[in-house]
Amino acid sequence: MSKIVIDETKCKACYLCIKECPKKLIKVSERTNKLGNNVVEFCDPKGECLGCAMCATRCPDLAITEVYRG
Repeated sequence: MSKIVIDETKCKACYLCIKECPKKLIKVSERTNKLGNNVVEFCDPKGECLGCAMCATRCPDLAITEVYRG
């Protein structure tokens, strides 16, 4: 099972990671950061994440910094 970690303080809400995820496991959250942006959140209740790290590669602000593959 794979997992990503999102640093919400760095997220500028460009949502490029959402478009990049082949399994559509990243979504817009209702939470906002101190910049007022609706941040993204990782939602994978069925363990479908491939661990491909495409979301982290695409993030221009390096807000997705860790991918765990297990």
